Amino acid sequence: MAEKIVAVKGMNDIFPAESAAWEWLEAHLRELMTLYSYRNVRTPVVEPTALFVRGLGEVTDIVEKEMYSFEDRLNGEALTLRPENTAGVVRAAVEHSLLYDGGKRLYYMGPMFRHERPQRGRYRQFHQFGAEALGFAGPDVDAELILMACDLWNRLGLTGVKLEINSLGQPAERQQHRQALIAYFEAHADQLDEDARRRLHSNPLRILDTKNPAMQALVNGAPRLMDLLGAESLAHFNGLRAILDAHGIAYTVNTRLVRGMDYYNLSVFEFVTDQLGSQGTVCAGGRYDDLIGQIGGKPAPAVGWALGMERILELLKTAQLLPAQPVPDVFAVVPDAVAWPQVSQVLRELRQHGLKVQMHACGPDGMGSMKSQFKKADGSGARYALVFGQDELAQGMVSIKPLRAGEGSLQSSGQRLASLSDCAQWAGTLRA
Repeated sequence: MAEKIVAVKGMNDIFPAESAAWEWLEAHLRELMTLYSYRNVRTPVVEPTALFVRGLGEVTDIVEKEMYSFEDRLNGEALTLRPENTAGVVRAAVEHSLLYDGGKRLYYMGPMFRHERPQRGRYRQFHQFGAEALGFAGPDVDAELILMACDLWNRLGLTGVKLEINSLGQPAERQQHRQALIAYFEAHADQLDEDARRRLHSNPLRILDTKNPAMQALVNGAPRLMDLLGAESLAHFNGLRAILDAHGIAYTVNTRLVRGMDYYNLSVFEFVTDQLGSQGTVCAGGRYDDLIGQIGGKPAPAVGWALGMERILELLKTAQLLPAQPVPDVFAVVPDAVAWPQVSQVLRELRQHGLKVQMHACGPDGMGSMKSQFKKADGSGARYALVFGQDELAQGMVSIKPLRAGEGSLQSSGQRLASLSDCAQWAGTLRA
């Protein structure tokens, strides 16, 4: 026997028992995007490596340690499995001049890839849903995206998801803050861990995002960017806060909130929960007004967010908010395979009238006993069994048997369907 091949660690198969919940969540997200007039965009899973090096920053954890990069064996091109999709959406918009006639509201969903240690809600292949608003400069669109996420939590019934916001200002303000951080951390060099020392001169802002408990007191005393913001940056941030306040949206101003990619500026935000252990962020984003220009397009403002599908599903599971598994309306019990040409016509008619129908399949030893078929019918969760006996079929009829308590009120025992019009009437009653 050949050696069994298994999936790559951290890249998971999703089977029907789970995928039904995925489809349910995706449907909620698509409907929400429609309400906000965001339209779907689909970009390649593989992008040029330079896109992420230029867009995310060379000294980010993603570029340095987590990307799946490889050389195309045909032409030597450096390629990468996308670790996130904002850069890909912006690349597509620039390449195809998407903003020539004004701003665009877009959304995407799909798999992303990062080489990291798999843990609860965090995998090497994971799935993101993201919303991006390209070409809009005001804090009203920042607020729109935050309100959209809040609407999602309400639609899903999720509670305990808290909003944190901050402003990263503009490049000149960040540069001033950068110099202040370097001076501060150099004065406390003996307290820096290896990661912080490595980042001290390349990306000191990322030191503020350390997860090392031993450095928290040091980080808490570091200079704050908020204290260095100019009038325009403060006005943008206060404009966002005013809209959130008008809607009664609770939030915390977290002056230590930064994002893992270099392209962010002005508003940044995260939705966090304490129900997923250390991986508490379920949705994050912010403004990235410089990214379009960095990727080679005509400079234009932009803002967006992304959420982890696995984390949302895990949160829904913890809160017992996932929907019940879908089940068929009817299960066809067929004593004799000879009847299948006639039976399949009736089942198709029922499906055309909107009923979910599961048929019993013929095995190598025939149809199997009536007892075994009824056991499968009951196990399917179907509300009714349709019994296609020879005597009934000879009269153009079929027996209907309720399988669940309370279903008998629709049909009396022994009622028959004799024609397509009867099928349509019964299907309509059942759907109601």
